[in-house]
Amino acid sequence: MTSSFARRLAVAALGTAATATLLTACGGSTSGSGGLTVVASTDVWGSVAAAVAGPDVRIVSLIDDPGQDPHEYQTTPQDAARIRDAALVVVNGGHYDEFAEKAAAGRGKPTVDAFDLRPDSAKHDDNEHVWYDLPTVDAVAARIAADLGQLDPGHARAYTDRATAFHTSLQGIAAITAKIAADHPGAPVLQTEPIGHYLLLAAGATDRTPHAFSEAVEQGTDPAPADLAAVQNLLRGKQVRALLYNVQTEDKTTKEVAATAKSAGVPVIEVAETLPQGLDYLQWQTRNAQALATALG
Repeated sequence: MTSSFARRLAVAALGTAATATLLTACGGSTSGSGGLTVVASTDVWGSVAAAVAGPDVRIVSLIDDPGQDPHEYQTTPQDAARIRDAALVVVNGGHYDEFAEKAAAGRGKPTVDAFDLRPDSAKHDDNEHVWYDLPTVDAVAARIAADLGQLDPGHARAYTDRATAFHTSLQGIAAITAKIAADHPGAPVLQTEPIGHYLLLAAGATDRTPHAFSEAVEQGTDPAPADLAAVQNLLRGKQVRALLYNVQTEDKTTKEVAATAKSAGVPVIEVAETLPQGLDYLQWQTRNAQALATALG
């Protein structure tokens, strides 16, 4: 069974192939990257950039602390200088990392905005956590390869080859979520925040989280008692099969929800907005997909 998610990734592959053709055609005689630097707003996008850039480009991630909430991050003068001077900037977009979006505006140099690269089939979706959307991530990798190839024609083929290898690895992750969708169609789950939105879509799961509850948690406010009670009842009654738990914005409410899930025997899957220590993007998303498969299995 092929999910719509897998089909979207296949469409993204066509874009990657087209990029490869373009870069091969426009390759020049320049050798060496000339000290190019790519600045990414978070280490998630920094890891994607590094997978494409390889050893030919320096990657700087402004947020690389698993304990740092990107929503609360404030740009430092050093950050602004790094963004201004970078050959290429990679941002999440969608008002998620506005500190980087604003600093990159008007630079006159390439900026890759992941939110703007969502496939047409996802343009209606305003969830900004697009690093969980594999077709979008694939498009970002292809765009990074294209931009780096234009900035550094001598390594254009290498950038394209790495983007193609990255695409192949994404297909492996998509295969895990497609199997979840086939084996557990419509599986009910909860989230403390809508971080794993695209992961759940790919897996064909049904998000039972009351919107007002996840919105309150995301905004850092206390959910209404009725919304919290609804979440607790779903867990205690085992009406959901897993809880996606954002470890970076936990508070008294979310800890209480996680404790309820554990006492009810509902698996808790930890998700985040930056890379766990020691993992790159592909390892991380493979682990997330496998964790969901295990929880629902």
